[in-house]
Amino acid sequence: MGRFIYSDAASSFDIDDRVLAHLRIVVMNKLRRNEPFMFHLDRTDGLGPKSVWVHPAVPLVFHFFGSRQPVINRAWVEDLMAEASGPNGLTLLPEPEPATPEAAPAR
Repeated sequence: MGRFIYSDAASSFDIDDRVLAHLRIVVMNKLRRNEPFMFHLDRTDGLGPKSVWVHPAVPLVFHFFGSRQPVINRAWVEDLMAEASGPNGLTLLPEPEPATPEAAPAR
């Protein structure tokens, strides 16, 4: 279980390392393009969902507790990028099945 820290430790969210690795790619790419966006998170502390405005001027920390880098699902990153670019901002979507390599044609 990792942690997404927004601005300060008081605004931190526990997120599974696998999800956090994909989220880091999306946030990094959006902010590198100078594209701030709204990010909606369900909180695990029973206080209900929270939304944060992700902007390059706000410090972010992605703290991973696992020791291994998760395998990245490109389709999931693309889905999350599209979601973050939409009018409602980013909500974590369930991970789609990874694309399977197509079998070579029979000869």
